[in-house]
Amino acid sequence: MPDTSSDKIFVAGPDGLLWCYIIEPGKTSQCCSFEELLAYRGQGFTWIHMQSDEVESGLTLSRLGLNKPQIDALCALDTRPKAQQFDDGMLVYLRGINRNPEADPEDMVSLRMWVKENQIISLRRKDRRLLSILDVKENLERGLVLNSPNELMLNIVRRVTDRISDTVDELDDELTQFEALDVPQHESRIRLTCARRQAAAIRRYLAPQRDALDAITRISKHLSDEQIHNLRLEYDRMTRYVEDLDLAKERAMVLQDELRNRIAEQQGMRMYVLSLVTAIFLPLSFLTGIFGMNVAGLPGTENPIAFTLLAFSMVAIAIGIGGYMVWKKWM
Repeated sequence: MPDTSSDKIFVAGPDGLLWCYIIEPGKTSQCCSFEELLAYRGQGFTWIHMQSDEVESGLTLSRLGLNKPQIDALCALDTRPKAQQFDDGMLVYLRGINRNPEADPEDMVSLRMWVKENQIISLRRKDRRLLSILDVKENLERGLVLNSPNELMLNIVRRVTDRISDTVDELDDELTQFEALDVPQHESRIRLTCARRQAAAIRRYLAPQRDALDAITRISKHLSDEQIHNLRLEYDRMTRYVEDLDLAKERAMVLQDELRNRIAEQQGMRMYVLSLVTAIFLPLSFLTGIFGMNVAGLPGTENPIAFTLLAFSMVAIAIGIGGYMVWKKWM
């Protein structure tokens, strides 16, 4: 029997299996071995979760009845969200938020699903666990009752969307904090750049994922009216998150522009202050330069109060220049 906790530690056997379930309508799900799954002929359906890049994953999929084009599609190295109907099943690519250790949420995890009337196969790549799948698995272990592969697929889609919602809300809260608080400039610039990059990266996959959900409602042959309605709700949620990410990018750009303007304003104010100080001390430096020359004929060299007079004259000049600037409202 496969280790039902293997997905938590990123371990799969050479056959790529992570877990297998037999799910009968109106009953709790039962974890089973791969041989028990192959021998099952009941009225329910089966769920197999696998790792797509193990050595014998293709062989395992062929034992499940898939042909080479379908296997190649499920084991592809790079995928973008989409839904495609085959004669005997539907291929679905989705992307979920990456919550793996030391991973960026925007480095989204690829989830591949093969859905047919009595079977659903889900796959992910090595070291790329998807917490949304674990959420569904835990719900099954707690007694969640499912009646069809499409219902299981809807649960997976809903959990994927919930995780995306959490990330979009976190991004919105971070930008709101930037708008409300005076964060140090260097830290602000780095964090705003990261937020803008994250919003753009997540949106890159959410837009086609929204289209994939719409395609499922159009091409699936076994969806009930209620399931189509629920998929439409997830489509609407995904549309809202795409719009929220567009707004987040715009907000980050506005905040970056505001931050640049603030920095430029501060630099301009510093240069303005330096210019005023220079304007005050320039004539004083001129006087000290003249009277500091060590040449004969300078006035006051023999007068004992000449230095005092010069000093008071320089103070008077400085006060006069400062008063003029205040009168002109330069400072």
